[in-house]
Amino acid sequence: MLTAALLGVAIMTMPDQYRNARTLCGIDVLAAQGFRSLRGKRVGLITNQTGLTRDGQRNIDVMVAAGIQLKALFAPEHGFFGVEDRGGLGDMVDVKTGIKVFSLYGKTNRPTPETLKDLDALVFDIADVGVRFYTYETTMAFGMEEAAKAKIPYFVLDRPNPVTGTRVEGPLLDVGNTSFAGYHPGTPARHGMTMGELAEMFNVERMIGATLTVIPMQDWRRSDWFDSTGLTWVNPSPNMRSLKAAILYPGICLVEFAPNVSVGRGTDSPFEQVGSDFIQGQDLADFLNKRNIPGIRFYATRMTPTESRFKGQTIEGIRIEIVDRNKVQSVRIGIELACALEKLYPGKIDWSTSKRLIGSNDTVRLIDEGQNADVVQASLEEPLKGFLKVRSKYLIYRN
Repeated sequence: MLTAALLGVAIMTMPDQYRNARTLCGIDVLAAQGFRSLRGKRVGLITNQTGLTRDGQRNIDVMVAAGIQLKALFAPEHGFFGVEDRGGLGDMVDVKTGIKVFSLYGKTNRPTPETLKDLDALVFDIADVGVRFYTYETTMAFGMEEAAKAKIPYFVLDRPNPVTGTRVEGPLLDVGNTSFAGYHPGTPARHGMTMGELAEMFNVERMIGATLTVIPMQDWRRSDWFDSTGLTWVNPSPNMRSLKAAILYPGICLVEFAPNVSVGRGTDSPFEQVGSDFIQGQDLADFLNKRNIPGIRFYATRMTPTESRFKGQTIEGIRIEIVDRNKVQSVRIGIELACALEKLYPGKIDWSTSKRLIGSNDTVRLIDEGQNADVVQASLEEPLKGFLKVRSKYLIYRN
């Protein structure tokens, strides 16, 4: 059963956590229903390269083949094909169907009244990674807000949380730190929810008032890692290239907004390593390994990013090895790393730049003061209890 928060993490332990499931995503379920809820409607679809059926077909093609009137497509950050790592993306046309694709990461981050005026329904189908600051969650919420204003129904086709739906870790997002990388105040960095569950929570807690329908998955359990689903991994963004990266991302990304730290963008292993021109890799690895952080080990490395920070420059840092993922507290890794960097290299990082990802001003303050990671972790426990109570009301999958 779901335990109480312990050091900022809630974990559900189940005996069958390694399964060979045949998970059906919302698109598969909707197709099996003959798309009856979309029949006779002019439909817009918010999607990208992750919007595939279990057998690898594009949601777009399946809808069109079924006779659904798909009139407009909308693409989030990283674009329609999920390969862009820049802003200012423009509109395009899907060559196969001739349907226009409106960018939601260019001049606007949300569907406009003009793009919705001839639609009778808006559908969202994008894979997420289970982290508050992954922008697809905000894209989903903005789409729901605009659908509510346009008085058209909003459908969310659910997909797995790849890092399970059981682990919940703070810090929580302060109201003043909301942004496109953090939509709902009070949400922890790792929320343990699916996109469908988040949509239900956003709609009620933010009083959006959308006519929302979530199409749930079949044969997905909260304890399932992505490799238990039987689904094919598709990189949800250019630098999210593996389940391992997704497990580490909630923690490693906490330090990404520090202007003089690399989280491995432009290397072969983004979000699996961290470096800087002021880090001595062996010293940092030794310090972190002595902390005996559950489920992981660190070793010194050198990297030469081909893009992003320290492009073309060889820097030292640490690489992370997962030795037992069921013991890993992803966000704790980021807290431990931040506290270690401040301890070993005091004043080298301006932590105020990290408020929007870390989320909590109190957490940022504790790190900046040079507090021990245990103190920071302990500060996350009480706030997290409030979120767990709210979250419990919107869980679709109870097993």
